[in-house]
Amino acid sequence: MGERPALSKGEMEVARVLWEIGPAGVRQVHETLSEQREIDFATVQTYLRRLERKGYASSRRDGRARIYSARTKPRTVIRETVDELVERLFGGDTMPLVRHLIEDRGLQAEDLDELRELIDRMEQGE
Repeated sequence: MGERPALSKGEMEVARVLWEIGPAGVRQVHETLSEQREIDFATVQTYLRRLERKGYASSRRDGRARIYSARTKPRTVIRETVDELVERLFGGDTMPLVRHLIEDRGLQAEDLDELRELIDRMEQGE
């Protein structure tokens, strides 16, 4: 598939719900999202339609209801979103983002251990 349009914050929230609960109707997505924040049913419906139009979701009819399913994996969307961010903000240079995440966002001890393991694996050519 070609390059998809980026997701808005609201679309990303709805996509996360689809990843979490799997195929679902608008009502199910709305109920799940409403546990996190106040959102109108029609807004959820609009976001789901946009996700489908942009290629992030698909839908099928089940009686009178439309059931939406994610067409992309979270990892794919994360990669595409971060790649676009790095290109737009840093001209493709990843170190400013890495530096920001480590210095400004902070890391816990277990995060540092995981980062060391990742660096070790990369140096060993895995």
